[in-house]
Amino acid sequence: MRVIVLADRIGRELLPLTDRTCVALLPVAAKPLIDYTLDMLAATGLTEALIVAGPFGEQIRAHLGEGRHFGLRLEYWPSPGETEVALLLSQLPKCSEKSTLVVRGDMLRSPLLGAFLKMAGSRDAPVLHGWCEGNPGGLWLLRGNADDTCGMDWRDIVSGTAVPESGKLKLEGGTAHPLDSLPAYHRTNLDAAGGRIGGLALPGQQAHAGLTVGRNSSVSAGSLANGTALIGSHCRIHPSVQLQGENVISDGVIVDRGARLSNTVVLPYSYVGELVTVENGIVRGNDLLRIDTGARLRIVDAFLLADLDQVSITHGFSDLLNRLAGVLLLVASAPLWPLAALAALARHPTRPLRFRRLRGNRLVRGDAGTPRRAAFTAAEWATGIPVLAKLPWLLPVARGDLHLVGVEPVTPEQAASRTAEWERMADRAPAGLIGPTQLDLPASAPAEERLMSDAFFAAQADSGKKLRVILRGLRVLFSRRAWRPED
Repeated sequence: MRVIVLADRIGRELLPLTDRTCVALLPVAAKPLIDYTLDMLAATGLTEALIVAGPFGEQIRAHLGEGRHFGLRLEYWPSPGETEVALLLSQLPKCSEKSTLVVRGDMLRSPLLGAFLKMAGSRDAPVLHGWCEGNPGGLWLLRGNADDTCGMDWRDIVSGTAVPESGKLKLEGGTAHPLDSLPAYHRTNLDAAGGRIGGLALPGQQAHAGLTVGRNSSVSAGSLANGTALIGSHCRIHPSVQLQGENVISDGVIVDRGARLSNTVVLPYSYVGELVTVENGIVRGNDLLRIDTGARLRIVDAFLLADLDQVSITHGFSDLLNRLAGVLLLVASAPLWPLAALAALARHPTRPLRFRRLRGNRLVRGDAGTPRRAAFTAAEWATGIPVLAKLPWLLPVARGDLHLVGVEPVTPEQAASRTAEWERMADRAPAGLIGPTQLDLPASAPAEERLMSDAFFAAQADSGKKLRVILRGLRVLFSRRAWRPED
């Protein structure tokens, strides 16, 4: 029997989840969707399958390989995406097999293939279609050569309207989930993790009642307030996180301190920031999709939500290093403070210190309970010598309000006025004492130019670039520019 697995569904109805991958590779209960289909094929004793892959075929091939992990031998056939099945069958190489099993690899079902094939043995219809609880099961058995099916109306066959009752196999006790909308995808994840779809081989081990945890993941049983949670592999869930209701957290996710998740699905390599609350939603990187309201939000501030494939989150240990660096620099700069005070008094005897209210990096809850970056008061010596004027900014670095390296700090009003996507790109990086904008642009540079510089740095920032900024900052410290009074 020839086996064809359809994995070429583009899935526009699931956007934005399918803008960078196909439906077959979307995770359900922290496991790619197509894996459940291949597990089902292998459990039935089948050994070979042809994967029909669409525009994201290279991703599917990279994930599945030759199929050895599933005990299968896989071959691949390219498709432009959602090709008509009759046309697809006519294009495939000729096969001597007298029957063809077609399985959708982009939906989730109970492992009911064995029951389907057993029931098919007692029917002589040319096309048999599996159904579960009144829904199409994504299983078809075609008897005869594939050429014999080319005249069939496959759109109706797939929907079931062109299959006579004698060809519909009603599989008792099984369930099928086509994932044809974001709410359906959300609900299927929670049903799978909650054990309401029988027979699935879910990843991870039960670490506590209601808590399933994948390998190399860190999560406290105390985080599970009630309900159930399935955690993928290589996740870091802070002990203060609250998991309420039913939650699915996929591989490589970081959930920071004080966050609260309720009936939420988090896709791979996402970051959920400190104090963030997500209810009845899907998190994919910096996309937040509310299932109950239908809202789709793109969160640019990487301190709240972030895509770990694109943004390096440096909270936790690196925050401690930043504060330690601030303390050490304060100690090292102690001889300069009397000089800065004298220079400020000589220029402004009545007001040697100036104060500014700036938005920092620490998060607090706002009036509505949503997290936001806290404002802090930064002092400056009233002197035109840049190094001396900015000495008090080492105090916010030591407190954790500023990072040593980051974008230029702005006032809360300036931050709120950023509405364009490119303007808010700067929020992907922390506010810092030094950065390319502070080092490269004069104080008289237009605000838009400084914002463009910050946005570019935020989009390109990594550990290596930050180290280079620190080295450049040390060189500038001993240059004329750092000590020459500004006009």
